[in-house]
Amino acid sequence: MTNKQSHQDGSISKHEINWLTRRAKDGFGIVTTAAANISKDGQGWEGEIGVFSNHQIDGLKILTNNIRKQGSISLAQLFHGGMRSPQKITGVVPISASINECKESESGFSKACSDSDIYRLIKQFTESAIRCEQAGFDGIELHGAHGYLISQFLGYKSNRREDEWGGSIFERSKFLLEIYKSIKKQVSESFIVGVRISPEIKNLGITLSESIELTKILVNEGIDFIHLSCWDVFSRSIEYPNNPKKLTEWFTESIDKLPAVISTGGIWSSKNAEELLNQGADLVGVGRVGIAYPDWAKHLSKKDYNPPLPPFSKEYLRSVDLSDTFIDYMRNWDGFVSSDK
Repeated sequence: MTNKQSHQDGSISKHEINWLTRRAKDGFGIVTTAAANISKDGQGWEGEIGVFSNHQIDGLKILTNNIRKQGSISLAQLFHGGMRSPQKITGVVPISASINECKESESGFSKACSDSDIYRLIKQFTESAIRCEQAGFDGIELHGAHGYLISQFLGYKSNRREDEWGGSIFERSKFLLEIYKSIKKQVSESFIVGVRISPEIKNLGITLSESIELTKILVNEGIDFIHLSCWDVFSRSIEYPNNPKKLTEWFTESIDKLPAVISTGGIWSSKNAEELLNQGADLVGVGRVGIAYPDWAKHLSKKDYNPPLPPFSKEYLRSVDLSDTFIDYMRNWDGFVSSDK
């Protein structure tokens, strides 16, 4: 979960270590970092954790050792913002699969990746994964969701290339696949490598039917898990609005030999979690409820567990190990932080 608590050079802060360690200590089985940028030109916001340099490894070792002591698994989420990397932060024109309208660019448009850019990025994703293993993470998650660079390659609207990196979903998935295959060659066999995707992103041209095809491709490559970022796991598909199936069910009911499936979006109560598992998910992912309730996972055996909804006071959020920086960021989430000073 984005929290803006890292240092300017991308190294992890004590605040971020404390917040993630607290969730492991209080019962979460897997603790995943916020989106961690693999390249300086991929930074998406201030205070973002980085894995693009060896100087970041020592701090990450403290985090992974803490999480391991609590008996939890640690994953680093690797990403590049692409056209969502503001030029005012990176100092360079944002890149994407194609030239796209881009509010983060001074010109109003992104730059299309050259072949050399693509191979540089594959190398940087790979080197970042190697650093994560050296830092003691149990694995990594490639962030192919939420409109960042990987998903910009996956969408037919955002990727209009006419070379080997564009075309059908099989060509548009090549960037992600080459990253995955390069990482697998360089890390140990036991190191977990999974992929996070958004089932649908209308403005990029990411459709449910193509996301299912993409998942089949990833399954054939042997990924360790697929993470479906649904925003709302109880919503229907944009592509098939008259079909009552929920997004997770489209995947679990139509793809054979799926690896572990994590699904995320709008989970709050134990009933919500049980409903998602009934959709075929193996693991329940949460963001906001885990921010507010670090011991949320411990209470899931109660069928009626439904903790109070936001807003939360600044004092309460401090008590669950959010720094003032994180709390101020959460004010961007409508109604999460109370208006008290």
